[in-house]
Amino acid sequence: MQSLIWIIPVAPMAAAIINGVLGKKLGKATGAVGILAVAISFVMALYVLAGVMAAGNHEGPLADGPFYQWIVSGAFNVQLGYYIDPLAAVMLIVVTSVSLLVHIYSVGYMANDGSFWRFFCYLPLFTFAMLMLVLANNFLQLFLGWEGVGLCSYLLIGFWYNRKSASDAAMKAFIVNRVGDFGFTIGIILIWLTFGSLSFTTVFDKASTVEVGFLTMITLLLFVGACGKSAQIPLYTWLPDAMEGPTPVSALIHAATMVTAGVYMVARMYPLFIHTPVTLSVVAWVGGITAIFAASIGLVQNDIKRILAYSTVSQLGYMFLALGVVVPVSGIFHLFTHAFFKGLLFLGAGSVIHSVEHAFEHAGVHDDPQNIQNMGGLRRYMPWTAGTFLIACLAISGIFPFAGFWSKDEILTGAFVNGQYALYAIGLVTAMMTAFYMFREYFLVFEGTPRFDTHHVHPHESPWWMVGPLAVLALLSLVAGFAVGAPPEHGLFRNFLDPVFAPVLGAEHPETAFVETLILIGASLLIAVIGIYIAMMMYLRRAWSPQAVSARFPRLYDLLYHKWYLDEIYDAAIVQPTLAFARFLWGFDSGVIDGMVNGVGALIRWLGQGLRRLQTGSVGNYALGMSLGLLVILGSLLLSGTFHG
Repeated sequence: MQSLIWIIPVAPMAAAIINGVLGKKLGKATGAVGILAVAISFVMALYVLAGVMAAGNHEGPLADGPFYQWIVSGAFNVQLGYYIDPLAAVMLIVVTSVSLLVHIYSVGYMANDGSFWRFFCYLPLFTFAMLMLVLANNFLQLFLGWEGVGLCSYLLIGFWYNRKSASDAAMKAFIVNRVGDFGFTIGIILIWLTFGSLSFTTVFDKASTVEVGFLTMITLLLFVGACGKSAQIPLYTWLPDAMEGPTPVSALIHAATMVTAGVYMVARMYPLFIHTPVTLSVVAWVGGITAIFAASIGLVQNDIKRILAYSTVSQLGYMFLALGVVVPVSGIFHLFTHAFFKGLLFLGAGSVIHSVEHAFEHAGVHDDPQNIQNMGGLRRYMPWTAGTFLIACLAISGIFPFAGFWSKDEILTGAFVNGQYALYAIGLVTAMMTAFYMFREYFLVFEGTPRFDTHHVHPHESPWWMVGPLAVLALLSLVAGFAVGAPPEHGLFRNFLDPVFAPVLGAEHPETAFVETLILIGASLLIAVIGIYIAMMMYLRRAWSPQAVSARFPRLYDLLYHKWYLDEIYDAAIVQPTLAFARFLWGFDSGVIDGMVNGVGALIRWLGQGLRRLQTGSVGNYALGMSLGLLVILGSLLLSGTFHG
């Protein structure tokens, strides 16, 4: 197994190079190159998974070997390698499977784009960077993949760079992540200074010997990086704007690559985090607050993709909440199930946009094709998209037996059992909000009467290149949770990941009594049903008026609609002062520094221009000048008495 692992990241990297160099000549064949490469990675990921499963309850990594000497400088020695254990195996399956489906889907979605080949250069490159991050066995290699997914997200968010909104969104994502990465970089430097190594194995083995306060500082800095990559408060603002990129990019970012990197990193670093209760508390509360904060914004948004973006921020908050309340397996389980139903939601939204946009253009309609208020009744036009989107909504809402039910319920149960009742309540309220805004979106898009001119606008189902991946993800969203998560706390997924976290967690946590489990499950189901019921009464049956609710609470509605004005606050408190300071520096540089340098040059130039007039080129003038000069010299000598007597 170890001798073949290198194929997993190299295959998509090779596809990116081939498509980047030969893309214009290959044309649409670049799609086949990308699909083949990621398919190879997926097959190899299955091979790795089979090997890890065959090893049973093996503690520690099954592979932790270097394959390339990277950096040697004195005591600083870094080798590229791979760290294979059940956690890495799960992430490899998530990344390669979702990425493969996104590649297939993109062939249909990007079919008419003039930069088709460039898209299929960036997309496998994105997959390569995430796979390098997952396979890393040291912090510097992890950082290489970490920055790689950041670069690829910049390229793909700004893919349509001729749109100012897209280039601005790409720049925003890049800059906000630099803030998080600054903390992450300092954390890695402190790890080297403290442990004398960047190898995971060495650092993890020595973690218990480091003073808790210093280890807390290191883990908090690492978590700052996770907040940037995984869009947690206060560094979440880039992710909703990232919707400016093509929809398949959104699916890949939200489901399997960039935003899951932070969650994976914290889970991988759990041997460090487990010794720092302060950091774990920060992780839990940042996750919980982010979850309910983002969910509240999603309640009133109208852009079909932005609703899903805030949903992602909220669900990532759930994952960090789980890591913080010391149920890491539940957090990774939710990452696993979330990849399928969130990928399905974004690809379903892309299918809707693809159909509605073309229908609007054909009919000469200039309405926004991403505004759910301009849709309605699309189920009759797009039955496959509607059916699969409904499955995803049920899954993310935590309805039995869909995938999200199993993972989200484990997180809520873990918070309750570990005595984190406030975080449990936050998670429960967030679950109701999630069910509400997801079914609000479903009802406004697919049910009811169309809110467009049906005589001229004729949406249609997407091609099989796009519908096929939707069907696969819908199946996974339906059965994946039950298949590996049942029974709760003893399912296949938990048994598979236990060898990773059991040595770190030490003593077993108390199990929930059967009756208590049923009560907690019943509470989470009830709260989700209430959210769906409210959405149904407002947007399907129209028994309750959303307009009346917003009119009754105008300030609250305005606050949520404008995203708590956090972008405006950041702009006023950070962006504008930074720009003002930059303008001051520019004025000082151009007015004072450049003024002095340019002034000296101007003075010399002025003197030179004056003296230049003495050089006439006439011999008579020169003779006259010499004679006058001689007279001046003689006169001065006479006056000074040099020739007296």
